[in-house]
Amino acid sequence: MAEGFEQELAQLREFLQEWTRGSSAELRPLLEWQFLGRSKYFRPVTVFACHTAMSLGPPDASTIRAAAAVEMVHNVSLVVDDILDRSRYRRGVLTLHCRFGMLPALMGSGYITADAYQLVDHNPFAIRRIAELFRRLAAAEVLQWRLRRQPLGVEDWRTIAGEDTGSMFEACACLGTGDEKLRRFGHLLGMLYHGCDDVGDVKGAVALGGGGEEDVRDGILTLPAAIAIQDPETALQFRNPTPAGLQHLLRKMEEALPAAERYLDLIAAEAEAEAERVAEAPEVLIRLVRNTRRLSA
Repeated sequence: MAEGFEQELAQLREFLQEWTRGSSAELRPLLEWQFLGRSKYFRPVTVFACHTAMSLGPPDASTIRAAAAVEMVHNVSLVVDDILDRSRYRRGVLTLHCRFGMLPALMGSGYITADAYQLVDHNPFAIRRIAELFRRLAAAEVLQWRLRRQPLGVEDWRTIAGEDTGSMFEACACLGTGDEKLRRFGHLLGMLYHGCDDVGDVKGAVALGGGGEEDVRDGILTLPAAIAIQDPETALQFRNPTPAGLQHLLRKMEEALPAAERYLDLIAAEAEAEAERVAEAPEVLIRLVRNTRRLSA
């Protein structure tokens, strides 16, 4: 994913290391645990790619700070998700609340939020985008939780994905360019990422003999679930799952994967067309779309 932006990511890592070293001594071990060494940095790469696609120049120090702010917002969402999902591990490492406790994790997420705003306090446009992002992420999480176990459809999934991951990548696009020109591209890229993640989760659960994955357990409307529950019997299992019903759901979601993959191909095509329509140098964005599309493999 970092193809072409290795130098910028090295600058970002150095920036985050300096930030953690300068943080409160009480919070520093938590921040080092959360930030250093495990991120895929896909969101910062999106910031850098959108900047490059519109300016034809390399990302500058201000863009690095904006990318760091986005990475901070993303990590706040991860801390909350891990607590909600009762996850003990993320990418093979103990989650923040399991390593340090619930209260330190919650207070740490508040600390990260404050510093995300401070990073962009010189830039009113960036402040507005970060504020918009936090509001939309909060509303999307509540919406997704309220709609759990309801047998809805693909358009409902699209709304949820667009407000959850879509809002994050919209912010990346806007912060990368300093304007709204690539907002729709970011929205489409975020939906694509969300859907690829949904498909990848089902493939992983099947490979592990699953049924206990968080989204299946909690009745979250993923893309494979939205396709699978068009079948009335599967919709009943989605609403009121039993242990055997969870296995049935997982089988039906596996059967829905080819249709989900075709739908993701359509979103990827939309994103590429938007890049061609708007960007001065669309090639970097098209490469980003194609790299994202491969995430479900």
